[in-house]
Amino acid sequence: MATWAGTEVSALNPLRALWLTLAATFLLTLLLQLVPAGLLPGCAFFQDLIRYGKTKEGAPPRPAACRAFDVPKRYFSHFYIISVLWNGFLLWSLTHSLVTGAPFPNWLHGLLRILGTAQFRGGELALSALLVLAFLWLHSLRRLFECLFVSVFSNAVIHIVQYWFGLVYYILVGLTVLSQVPMDGRNVYVIGKNLLMQARWFHILGMMMFIWSSAHQYKCHVILSNLRKNKAGVVIHCNHRIPFGDWFEYVSSPNYLAELMIYISMAVTFGFYNLTWWLVVTYVFFSQALSAFLSHKFYKSKFISYPKHRKAFLPFLF
Repeated sequence: MATWAGTEVSALNPLRALWLTLAATFLLTLLLQLVPAGLLPGCAFFQDLIRYGKTKEGAPPRPAACRAFDVPKRYFSHFYIISVLWNGFLLWSLTHSLVTGAPFPNWLHGLLRILGTAQFRGGELALSALLVLAFLWLHSLRRLFECLFVSVFSNAVIHIVQYWFGLVYYILVGLTVLSQVPMDGRNVYVIGKNLLMQARWFHILGMMMFIWSSAHQYKCHVILSNLRKNKAGVVIHCNHRIPFGDWFEYVSSPNYLAELMIYISMAVTFGFYNLTWWLVVTYVFFSQALSAFLSHKFYKSKFISYPKHRKAFLPFLF
């Protein structure tokens, strides 16, 4: 591995501190949801803030003040529009720098330095970061396609805070990837000036995991959308039904599990050792686990015949 990996691993820069804080926040929120009802005082605003879509139906009664901040869940597409544009720009900037040797723009380099980017001299991460940024862009492009042409949205809502968080998230996660690029001043540092010489076995493994996880997530979203269509593919209702097939046979929210696996595939592409990205994965784990747990509770409360062997998020475990 690159020589700088060990020297940087203990540094808690602003970017790592931010992802660690987000991970800890969602872990605490998940633990609070696991506490038996009645042991902690209820808070309608807090529940409204952590739930979205169908899970708001199982929450305590929502005051009018909470409903005033509702945003349609179909606005999820805005997240991926922003991500395709922003992370597409970051991908182009990195590719342009690698191909032509041109430095990053001053404003972009300055932003990365504020987030805690160090001056690395290793080179191995240049290809890793390029692949991960490409994966992130492709993931966002697919999710945008699904939002526009696959998913069938009801009148479900999300909180305005969740909406703005989603917009900022995809900007931040792209900058996180770019911040892992080895730099020499404003220029990308590549050993031997030949990017292909950096190819390693974990790049291939990470790519295979990314394709596998993405394919399962797409299949799960198709299964969910088909629950609201007839055999001719025409939307006939927006009610919730019990999904079956693929990973739904094991967990209630396999699309959330697939999201976690996609981010783990990126950690593999980074060579397993990138602390910053593992903090991102930790945040994704707890945030998706929270959403899956709330979704699982909704299904169990709504359907008496809901399969008892299904777990919420992790097959056979949770």
